[in-house]
Amino acid sequence: MNIDMIQKAAIRLKGHARVTPLLSSPFLDEIAGRRVFVKAECLQHTGSFKYRGAFAALSALSPEVRSGGVIAFSSGNHAQGVALAARQHGIPAVIIMPSDAPKLKIANTRAYGAEVVLYDRANEDRDAIGEKLSKDRGLTLIKPFDDAQVIAGQGTTGLEIAEQARAEGIDAADVFVCCGGGGLTSGIALALAANAPKLRARPAEPVGFDDVARSLAAGTIQRNPKLSGSICDAIVTPAPGNLTFPILKAHCGPGVAVSDDEALHAMALAFSRLKIVVEPGGAVALAAALFHPEATQGEAVIAVASGGNVDTDVFSQALTRFG
Repeated sequence: MNIDMIQKAAIRLKGHARVTPLLSSPFLDEIAGRRVFVKAECLQHTGSFKYRGAFAALSALSPEVRSGGVIAFSSGNHAQGVALAARQHGIPAVIIMPSDAPKLKIANTRAYGAEVVLYDRANEDRDAIGEKLSKDRGLTLIKPFDDAQVIAGQGTTGLEIAEQARAEGIDAADVFVCCGGGGLTSGIALALAANAPKLRARPAEPVGFDDVARSLAAGTIQRNPKLSGSICDAIVTPAPGNLTFPILKAHCGPGVAVSDDEALHAMALAFSRLKIVVEPGGAVALAAALFHPEATQGEAVIAVASGGNVDTDVFSQALTRFG
């Protein structure tokens, strides 16, 4: 896994993935006590950065392998990314999703033409389900984060951040990234290390599900004791990946954990001040930047708003409580 793979993924994604904007607001600057910039990946196709990795991975397959179809497991954003990328390539897709995933994400995945298989997140092993279905049907498994081509696709976000930061005159800053298994964070970290070494990737996670922060502190992979119970469903994963963790360990600063209330508050602020819709799991990086000023230094901070696929009731809760 290296910068060359990310640059090749960027070539394949050109004309397909959107170049998402870097947004700012003086109101957010005042809260954080420094300049705050938000990379709005919630405006990416399918409402999430996951489209980048899905398209990069599918486009890297040989035509013969790709024609047999693909399978993926996801709480929703990777599901939608793979479903749309598969439709664009004219191939079938089967998506394994937890039964408690947001209804919007399940509905959108089906709307993109994928077959959805639901499972019990607390009592069933999604990896085992995926392995069995891929073997039975001859499908190629596209992992949500622990796949080199997926990481390369997500890393194109970092290439854009490096270029946009230069345009804004940002020479050095922490870049908070919403982090589950670490695909986006590790991809961005690699891209920044190569193209903007004074920009440092920092994982942001929900309190109680901060396996990446604990892994970085320990120097070895740590697991979450449970896999449900946070409003930030999009980034609740068992542990960092075997591919992602060495990259995170080599290139990231320490992680920050934010509460569900902080994520909801960040959602409300993103809507009122930046006019973007962000889901809870996609708001933890902004929450870290706004509500944990002690965690970073410097006059600027960048936060990646990684996804915007939120059910109406959860979004209404954020606006009612903090709008």
